This record gives sequence, structure tokens and C-alpha cells, in this order.
Amino acid sequence: MTPTETFSVRVKPFNDTLMAEAQQRLDRLTKPLGSLGRLEELAKQLAAILGTVRPTIQEKVIITMAADHGVTDEGVSAYPKVVTPQMVLNFLRGGAAINVFARAVGARMIVVDIGVAAELPAHPQLVSRKIGYGTKNMASGPAMTRAEASAATQAGMEIVEEAIRQGATVIGTGDMGIGNTTASSAIVAAMTGEDLRLVTGRGTGVDDAAYAKKITAIQRALEINHPNPSDPLDVLAKVGGFEIAGLAGVILGGAQQSRPVVIDGFISGAAALIAAALEPGVRPYLIAAHRSQEPGHRIILERLGLRPLLELDLRLGEGTGAALAMPLLEAACKMLSEMATFDEARVSEQSGTQTNL
Repeated sequence: MTPTETFSVRVKPFNDTLMAEAQQRLDRLTKPLGSLGRLEELAKQLAAILGTVRPTIQEKVIITMAADHGVTDEGVSAYPKVVTPQMVLNFLRGGAAINVFARAVGARMIVVDIGVAAELPAHPQLVSRKIGYGTKNMASGPAMTRAEASAATQAGMEIVEEAIRQGATVIGTGDMGIGNTTASSAIVAAMTGEDLRLVTGRGTGVDDAAYAKKITAIQRALEINHPNPSDPLDVLAKVGGFEIAGLAGVILGGAQQSRPVVIDGFISGAAALIAAALEPGVRPYLIAAHRSQEPGHRIILERLGLRPLLELDLRLGEGTGAALAMPLLEAACKMLSEMATFDEARVSEQSGTQTNL
């Protein structure tokens, strides 16, 4: 790393001992072995991350990062760039889908301006960590400098660390940024070597003409910038976005602080791909909320070895999928913490002798 890359990550090795202890407890609970399926796997993961065989969730937080993208100059989105600041204001008024879902599941939202191409009014619920007024057009040169990519990543780490100091047990990731599926597709193509059309979807629902522009813009960005897949910060700087770098920092910081990080959709997935390349130790701390309709998201999940909790055909972002998945985490924790064992309930096991009920 260069001197401008000041962030460092120290993720604790995953606690396999607690995983085994949680499995032992699961096997003693009043149910047939393995009958709660993937919820049992989730419970073991949460026990290992949170450091106890009886984990509890005190506070759920969703960090939604917002930034603009210069590549929108290429006509790659169905919406104009002005929608990014408009939607941030909608978040702050509580009127977006993520606000509705966060309220429904009792999660606190943190909205971050990390690179919106407009001056946003001060607001008590807005965290301003603006690295720049949107990235540059990656189809004609690097989206940002390496120092900017590092600064955005560091900002994400600091924001999640503060959220954890304030009591956050579970972290969800979210995004807002017109043009960010274009940047995410470029990241996935660069990091995985997959065919560009296999990792590029229609984002906000662009027509055939705009989709062709999107493919052309990404292809040109990859050819001009030559992002190095063995150097994730180089990929971020050349074809990424400020909010994607910020989310990579949130993921790194959450794992470093031993918190489960619930990954939302495609943009959050691209950030997770970068974070895992920067520090492979973060992977056991990641929980995939859902599988996005964006085709590149499937490839991301496969590369990270993550299996999504939900299949709802979502493609909104904002952290909506992460919010919807959080009740499953709470249920998994309560199962381990509150269900009775066979001995406690005086219930006979499958091959044991009858006990008095």
C-alpha cells in the first residue's frame, strides 16, 4: 500500500469452537435433528461471530451509502443523475422503501453522503463524508484516484465502527447512486474475468439502446483503465464508485469488530467482492440477504461462497433486502437462546426412554 492508504484490517479468525458448541446445543433442543434447516446454520454462524452460544441482537443498523457516477454521461441509466440527491432527501424524510422496511423490522438507518454530486442540506440523520462530487467518467479514464478510493474505504470503516460503539449488533449494507450497477458490473468483470454480458443487467430497467450503451461504456472502461484484479484498490479506483468503496469499508470494519454483516444486493455484493479480496478473513462474517435479479449478483455470491437467505426477485438496493433478512437473524438467535433442551423440557428424545411430561 502507498502512504495514502492508511486503513488496516485485523479480522479475528473465525471461532470454529463456538460453532461446534452451538451445534451441540442445537442437537439438544426440542426438535428433530436438523429440522430447522438453514436457520440452524445461521444460528451457528451468529454464535461464532458474536462470541456466545446464546447470542442476542440488541440493535440492527442499516448503512446506506450514496454517491454519483460520472459514467452516467454515457446514457447508461433510465434515470437522470439528479435522482441521487433527490432520493437521499427522500431517505431523510422517511419516505423510501428502505425507510418503510427498516421501520418494519426495527432497524436504525444511517444515511451517508460519500460522493453525491450536489450540496445536500445539513440534517441530523445525514452523515456527510463526501470524498468528491461524484466519480469521473470511467469510460474515459479512472473513476477516482487511488487515494480517493482508500479514503472512501476508510470512511466506511470509521462509520461502522461508530455505529458499533453506539450499540449496533448487526450491520446491513445499502446503496444509492444512479449509474452504480454499471460500476458494479465493471468491478465484477474485472475481479472475476467473467464475460461482460454475463455480469451486466439492466439496472433500473433500461431499454435495449441504453443497455447497449452500458455494455459499450463498461467495455471501454476496462480497455482504457486496465484494472488489476490482484489489486482490489486499483479496481475500485479505476471502475468503482465512492459508495461501493465506502461499503467495502463498512464490511471490513464490521468484520473487524466481530459483527455479522448482512449484504444487500448487487452493489453491496460488488463491495463485498472487493472487501474479501482486501481481507479474505471477512468471508465468514458475511450473510447474503437475497439474490438480486441482476445477473452479476449470482456470480458474486458463487465467488464468495454465500447462499442467500431470500429469493424475492429484488433489484432496488438501498438496503431493502438486508432489512427484510434481519428478522431471520433474530429468529436464529432466539432459537439458540430461548428454546428448551430435551432435558429442560422433560421431553423424550428419538432413541431415549419416555420421560414424564
